[in-house]
Amino acid sequence: MRMFMAALVTETNSFAPMPTGLGSFQEYGIFHGDASTSPQINEGGPLLRIWRRRAEAAGIEVAEGLCAFAQPAGRTLAPVWEDFRAELLDGLAQAGPVDMVLLLLHGAMMAVGQDDCEGALLAAIRAQVGPDVVIGVELDPHCHLSPAMLDSADVLIAMKEYPHTDGLERADELFDLCLRAARREIRPVMRDFDCRMITLYPTTVEPMLSFVRDMQTAQRQDGILSVSLAHGFPWGDTPWTGTRVWAVTDGDAGKAAFVARTFGERLYREREALRPAAIGLDTALEKILAAPRVPGRPAVIADVADNPGGGAPGDSTFILRRLLDRGIGNAAIGCFWDLGAINICVNAGIGSHFDLRLGGKCGPASGDPVDLPVTVRNILPAHTQMGLDGEPTSLGLSVWLEGPGGLQIVLASQRSQVFQPDVFTGLGIDLSGLDLIVVKSTQHFHAGFAPLASSIHYVSTPGAIAPAFATIPYRTRALDFWPRVADPLGLDA
Repeated sequence: MRMFMAALVTETNSFAPMPTGLGSFQEYGIFHGDASTSPQINEGGPLLRIWRRRAEAAGIEVAEGLCAFAQPAGRTLAPVWEDFRAELLDGLAQAGPVDMVLLLLHGAMMAVGQDDCEGALLAAIRAQVGPDVVIGVELDPHCHLSPAMLDSADVLIAMKEYPHTDGLERADELFDLCLRAARREIRPVMRDFDCRMITLYPTTVEPMLSFVRDMQTAQRQDGILSVSLAHGFPWGDTPWTGTRVWAVTDGDAGKAAFVARTFGERLYREREALRPAAIGLDTALEKILAAPRVPGRPAVIADVADNPGGGAPGDSTFILRRLLDRGIGNAAIGCFWDLGAINICVNAGIGSHFDLRLGGKCGPASGDPVDLPVTVRNILPAHTQMGLDGEPTSLGLSVWLEGPGGLQIVLASQRSQVFQPDVFTGLGIDLSGLDLIVVKSTQHFHAGFAPLASSIHYVSTPGAIAPAFATIPYRTRALDFWPRVADPLGLDA
């Protein structure tokens, strides 16, 4: 038996002010058939390692193709997308006859001239390998589940957790199902249900905590192979943007449709409990200032509207300015993406003190630049943080600044949301003595920061991905969804 595997991962914010070019992939490393064996990895490497290990243990010969990852931003430039697509298909052709194709894809990649990169890629793979080869794909739950994806693959599985802490588990699950399908032990069939909803689904709290648990329980019932939820990526404007549930069953399309509808209607009926929890900045600050201080346990604010993991620039200054205006110090905030400011700090050197203009570079959603006195406390040429898969992810050339009142500021040359406290501690910042930590992240910070936080506050500012889903200016996506429409499925009656 022979298997081909590859990865092409980026999430597209079609409203973002900057495109995704070749350099966006290069800064995280592009691998041409060796990601699973290289000591250097990008976001796709850990999953490809699992698939290689599982395949070799089962006596399956492995052919490996492209592995490329870029931080979310605007549409991928057409030549970049076309070259990646061609390389992946050529690698598959060079692999010769295969029994299985396993792919890690995001599911919300858009290119200039192509709204459904994953669907187009899977359709091309299916046309190339024919109907009998098993095609399995692991997806990010913030995917657009398109008809082309469903029609072209045998098994699609999304990570269930948000933050996405179960990517490696889902890789094992996908391998198991595809191997069984290749051995003709099962015959996967998929059906989906459109919930007509657009919102966020943090799985660390109810009702999503129970929803994920029950999806996992359902998979242990007779004939149900997998149940997945596409949260959808709200800032990608496609006809398929939004929330969908899909089920994979063993040869039973009716059962797959029933399971998908059952879970989908359950989620729909709980929609009011799923309105975003983000509050105004001043409201959050008043709550934090009024609460008794817990020694060694700072409050945490999530700057959800300037999350680079959703395609925001990472240079919004709204929260920074408010902290300065209100004289709130003894806090940390990061990561700012401001290459000019980083260059100035590096040229000045550790220990230097000067006035710096910071942030507010990329557009109106970034706010205005902030001028403040800073001291350069540390510079790391290759800073990293631990990713959700337990592997380090690069932040590039990074700087720790100290501003007024003990305000600790982290700048990073590679755009990234904050996952773990080592964003700060890796530069030398002691978080235990702080009153407040501000992270540019929506939910992926939660696993790392919840254990040390006295409280967590999701804050919305006028940033690039503010969670105002009813007013996102879609041009392609139909506007018949909740919360724009109160009851789009008509189930309340």
